[in-house]
Amino acid sequence: MDSLARFYAEAFDLEELARHTHADGSLRSVWLRAGEVVIMVEGTSVNEPRVAGIGRGPFLLAFRIEADERAALEERLLALGVSVETRSAHSAYFRDPEGNRIALSDYPVPASAANRADGGSASGGLWRSEG
Repeated sequence: MDSLARFYAEAFDLEELARHTHADGSLRSVWLRAGEVVIMVEGTSVNEPRVAGIGRGPFLLAFRIEADERAALEERLLALGVSVETRSAHSAYFRDPEGNRIALSDYPVPASAANRADGGSASGGLWRSEG
């Protein structure tokens, strides 16, 4: 789990917020900040088989990006040893080091979501430093 959390932190420039341990001191979870969202990478003792396509559980974790960020983020993922599985007009699909499906998507945000009180930032500052 530590290596998976490190992958997401490096791939998407996420800030580590907290580490939680079990009573025996082993790592239970790592929390990462993604804009105003917290991604909680949790450990499990159950090894699920890799699912090709759609299966039980979450289908994928998609990160909303701007179109002009896509190439640089794809290069960053490739440098971390992750290759593109498939592409669509607005999205690129990958597998993280544990086989979970992830996507980078610049699919247009509906006007109602783009006009939120936070100034309309679709990515919530996920890749950019704000300040």
